[in-house]
Amino acid sequence: MWRSGGLGWSGGSAGLRWWGGRVSPVAYGQDLAFRAVGGRLCAGARGNACPVAAAVPGRSTGGLCPECARLDRAHSVAADTFADDPRPYRVYLAWFGTGTVKVGITGEHRGDARLREQGAVSFCWLGRGPLMAARRTEEVLRQALGVPDRVSYERKRTLRVGLPGAAARAAEIEALYGRALDVGGWGETLDVLPFTAYDHEAVFGLGALPPLDGTVTELVDGGIVTGRVRAAAGPDLHLLAPDGRHLVLDGRLLGGWGLERVGPDDAWSVPVGAPPPEDRGERQDGLF
Repeated sequence: MWRSGGLGWSGGSAGLRWWGGRVSPVAYGQDLAFRAVGGRLCAGARGNACPVAAAVPGRSTGGLCPECARLDRAHSVAADTFADDPRPYRVYLAWFGTGTVKVGITGEHRGDARLREQGAVSFCWLGRGPLMAARRTEEVLRQALGVPDRVSYERKRTLRVGLPGAAARAAEIEALYGRALDVGGWGETLDVLPFTAYDHEAVFGLGALPPLDGTVTELVDGGIVTGRVRAAAGPDLHLLAPDGRHLVLDGRLLGGWGLERVGPDDAWSVPVGAPPPEDRGERQDGLF
């Protein structure tokens, strides 16, 4: 039995990861059909197996037991435990839909992998430099521009339906980039990078997605997922179910489950929640 490590991105394409390092490429238009078996187990932290093979709740998007989650968090950049990291970092603006942009940082050695993992449809770089200077810039720009450092996955999924064209996406990011340049101070500690708009619509396979009919809330032992892959963005797989529904499977819910192949005619039997309320396109309020 193979145990899933969730959905990941490598070399610009999505793949289903497995414990032990194997990856199964995800191709748009392919059929996906599997049964969850064997209970869900903790994936462990920082490449190490969970010492007690703890069980994990089906609805957990982290896929870790509390002890492994603490260990994983303690060694993350987000926890600021590596303030003396000598590697350069980049500050970026990530666009998820009209009026929904966040500011964040990522290690330069990771390229745009972080943006794909978050499901950013478009993005641009702002600057590069030491970790703590990048972290301070992130906070300064977040407050000055009135944009968050997080966007919920529920909102991202809704915004992927009915996207404006690439030119409109680039124009919105460029306008915010210009406002960021007018915020004083951060250019003295980071190298400001020239504006270039990058776009992931083709990479994600978004195209013209139909309205979202629901989202998988959890996998259950013996539960079956079957459908045709329409798109993949961040951790999400957009599936066309046999009954015609457009459903999203959050790949983070896969981690720790044993998966076995079933036939495409097997009936879907995992819980599905209602889609989030329709997004009206309002701009987010600033956090301060």
